[in-house]
Amino acid sequence: MNALEAAKIAQAALEDKLGQDIRVLDLQGLSNIADCFVIASGNNVNHLRTMADEVEQKLFQQGIKMHHSEGYSVATWILLDFGNLLVHLFNKEQREFYGLDHVWSDAKDV
Repeated sequence: MNALEAAKIAQAALEDKLGQDIRVLDLQGLSNIADCFVIASGNNVNHLRTMADEVEQKLFQQGIKMHHSEGYSVATWILLDFGNLLVHLFNKEQREFYGLDHVWSDAKDV
């Protein structure tokens, strides 16, 4: 399964958990970090953790294992690393502060 297919699964998992302002960015040809980012916002710590758990579970069910995660304990910005797919889950303040949507504005929305 390629990164864009995995991103669609992550997007659906986030939609199921009422993630907000979900964006799937195709970074192929723009970055050697990953082929795809999924960026979403949540309302609070519990919401962000629930979203992260759902993404991890849905991708695991498809045979995609998470390599690494960061930020779960504080849950203002949770990063889930699936290799060529990175999932960024933010509270609204952190999303605005870091501005990944703007940093990667050259990326295509999928």
